[in-house]
Amino acid sequence: MSRGLTNCNPGNIRQSKVRYKGEVRPSRDPAFKQFESLAWGYRAVFMLLHTYRVRHGLQTIREMISRWAPPSENHTEAYIRAVAAATGIDPDEALDTLDPATMVPVAAAISRVENGTAADRDEIRRGWELFTT
Repeated sequence: MSRGLTNCNPGNIRQSKVRYKGEVRPSRDPAFKQFESLAWGYRAVFMLLHTYRVRHGLQTIREMISRWAPPSENHTEAYIRAVAAATGIDPDEALDTLDPATMVPVAAAISRVENGTAADRDEIRRGWELFTT
């Protein structure tokens, strides 16, 4: 099982000062956050992407993934292409981070890139419910 799935952190969100609901503290992983369940991990993915749009003005897959997976650590262009291809969304199209029809596939694609396996759509939907309530 991948590190992200072991940590219930399907987006491989790094340790930071930001605290998320459902986060395990202290994390047993020195580099990445851990969550109580995959649903809480997906909620954090949705929260972070929404924050990118609202606080940082990042509107597109290209802009969001460039921050999520910077070239200093990742092959960012390949990551962008993978998310765009999996979702059918142009990498330069503005995303509505409050639309589940858009964001559930984006989270699934991020999870696939991060963990090398298809995401559990039921867990993503549970994460969406936690995000919106």
